[in-house]
Amino acid sequence: MTILRTALVATLIAVSATSAFAKNPKVGGAAMFEDKNIIQNALNSKDHTTLVAAVKAAGLVDTLMGKGPFTVFAPTNEAFAALPAGTVETLLKPENKDQLVKILTCHVVAANAMSSDVNKMAMADGGTHEVTTVGGCKLWLSVKDNTVMIKDEAGGMAKVTIADVKQSNGVIHVIDKVLLPKM
Repeated sequence: MTILRTALVATLIAVSATSAFAKNPKVGGAAMFEDKNIIQNALNSKDHTTLVAAVKAAGLVDTLMGKGPFTVFAPTNEAFAALPAGTVETLLKPENKDQLVKILTCHVVAANAMSSDVNKMAMADGGTHEVTTVGGCKLWLSVKDNTVMIKDEAGGMAKVTIADVKQSNGVIHVIDKVLLPKM
């Protein structure tokens, strides 16, 4: 009886531990853990290698490992690849660090905004909610068919493809376009 009880308790603990992390969707084929920060999780996503390289080149690793809270709209490798040919390579050059920092910080809001929060804010503002990013850019958030949409200063539209990926210092929303500031 004691062995059976021990096995049952061990099973319940394992199920509880698994369900604590099961709420987060996988990103880039990797599990995303709520007790890890944005950088720790992003390093595991095969869909965000370009973003990670850009964050490193911009010197923003320590910032995004910080306390937060941060909401990061994280473009995929495909989103970066959709930029004009040579753009990513040019931005990664040391002489273009200021421009790279500006673009990347236009993807970060100093808040912990889940998609339900964005929905509420957009509804309260007549369908579109304006936010100012860490980089000083304006973004306009709206919800269409239960999907968060983001308009950037350059007029581009990004769609959140994976929402509400909880991190220890905020939340990540995976997006399908790179957000650009007004140049």
